[in-house]
Amino acid sequence: MLLCIFNLSAFAIEYDSTRLDTVKKSRIKSTFLYTKIYRAAPYALPAVMAGYGFLSLENAVVENTDEHIHHEMMEKYRGFQTSLDDKLQYAPAVAVYTLNIIGVKSKNNFIDRSAMYLMSMALAGHTVDIIKKHSGKQRPAGDNFRSFPSGHTANAFAAAEFMRMEYKHISPWYGLAAYSVASATGTLRLMNNRHWFSDVVAGAGIGILSTKAAYIAYPWLKKTIIGKKDLNFIATPTLEGNTVGLYFAVPLK
Repeated sequence: MLLCIFNLSAFAIEYDSTRLDTVKKSRIKSTFLYTKIYRAAPYALPAVMAGYGFLSLENAVVENTDEHIHHEMMEKYRGFQTSLDDKLQYAPAVAVYTLNIIGVKSKNNFIDRSAMYLMSMALAGHTVDIIKKHSGKQRPAGDNFRSFPSGHTANAFAAAEFMRMEYKHISPWYGLAAYSVASATGTLRLMNNRHWFSDVVAGAGIGILSTKAAYIAYPWLKKTIIGKKDLNFIATPTLEGNTVGLYFAVPLK
């Protein structure tokens, strides 16, 4: 009888241990899944925004939404015209350098943040240019077929994410202010009758993703290429039309 009790006790301990291991494994899996989702979340929204824009090329619901918003805009702002959006698209980036000048230090030094900003602008600019050439979407005003996506909005949100990344360690208000300016840029593109709503949404998503990609790619480039002591290189910003680029010249030997 006593032996039976010991056997039952041993079984209970083993069962509890197995159950505990199962719970631990379940918690580990849940934590791993949560971490994956947490890390992917910042990329999910801009990806959805870009995807929404692409739907406008074939989806009747999105096209109808564009038409409705455009109609409402033209009723309120017909004849409206401003060049403020040309300047606002770069305002968050200018603010980053201005804040550094007056003593509010950003996350990265001048060279690193400049390289990442130029890289983000190059990614956004070339991505927008390629899509414009292949989408052939007509602008609301009907003057050309380079409506999708909005380059101004892509630049504005790339700059906004740049400011958020550089100052999020100090306060989220910097990012909020930058995104407000970027949103104003997109709104002005609609008011100026230069874009459809889906163009602006897609441009915003592309801009955000471009900066996020630059902040991932640059540290790797710096470590594997630029960081080599015996390597000479030249990094020069380029401007072709409305597209900003970053030219790297690296000797092979």
